[in-house]
Amino acid sequence: MTATETRPGVKVMTMIEAISDALRTEMKNDDRVVVFGEDVGPKGGVFGATAGLHEEFGETRCFDTPLSECGIVGAGVGMAVYGMRPVAEIQFLDFIYPAFDQIVSEAAKMRYRSGGEYTCPMVIRSPYGGGIRGGHYHSQSSEAYFCHTPGLKVVIPSTPADAKGLLISSIRDEDPVMFLEPKKIYRHGKGEVPLGEHTVPLGRARIARAGTDVTLLAYGAMVPVCEAAADAAAEQGRSVEVVDLRTLVPLDEQTIVESVKKTGRCVVVYEAPKTCGYGAELAAILAEKCIEYLEGPVVRVAGFDTPFPYTLEHLYMPDEKRVLAGIDKTFAW
Repeated sequence: MTATETRPGVKVMTMIEAISDALRTEMKNDDRVVVFGEDVGPKGGVFGATAGLHEEFGETRCFDTPLSECGIVGAGVGMAVYGMRPVAEIQFLDFIYPAFDQIVSEAAKMRYRSGGEYTCPMVIRSPYGGGIRGGHYHSQSSEAYFCHTPGLKVVIPSTPADAKGLLISSIRDEDPVMFLEPKKIYRHGKGEVPLGEHTVPLGRARIARAGTDVTLLAYGAMVPVCEAAADAAAEQGRSVEVVDLRTLVPLDEQTIVESVKKTGRCVVVYEAPKTCGYGAELAAILAEKCIEYLEGPVVRVAGFDTPFPYTLEHLYMPDEKRVLAGIDKTFAW
């Protein structure tokens, strides 16, 4: 760990360090917590999120698995039903599709199909999204697939402190949680993170920047993009509110609706393909609940409806300029 202590009980960490700290904290607190996946053991994970856990807790608590995503998730479902708290890592979200049936047909359905007799308290961690020049097999943002499945919770942090607090809350939750980690900002910035016990409730958004003229809705790596756009818009005399969703399911509709009713304008920013992306659901909610307050169209700034490109990654992913153009569109109505 390279984190540095700034004051008692707090350290400055990157997001990847905060995730590692969350895993270590819960493994110490609860011996039912086990961490497993491809290369998470002695290697410490492809991004280093599990570094040191194998040595500290032993091979029965942090271990490598075969290269079988279906097997990884299936084993986690069995562990969860039998009372453990498995944390399964899928090395990249792009590789999760062989496990899709285990996730949506087994983990997500366990509580319902058993009439509440069994739950499936497991976390599936996976890096997602672009920003590291990984090409189309290491850059996908397929969160909408999982948000469409009743029984799953979907969590995406944007700060180190939230990464730790949301992950601990996810591990303690009684239902399966898809914990998607925006790898673009794994080491992009640092922030203060409470040591030891630190939880952030699922289903509660965060006002990352207060404003009065337009609302930006974002999550994951798009939150700092929106904050940069808010700074640039302020120079043009526009007050921008940035709402970090933090959890897509359950969604904090109240905070979203209150913000848009206040500002009268909204831009939804996400890096997945635009069509049927999660931003479409947000736009529909606003059309249903805020139509009489809107002073312009709800604008989506998103990825394009193409496979994720390699050399044109910088054009595919939303950036400050595209968000500013979206803001201009809400005022041009």
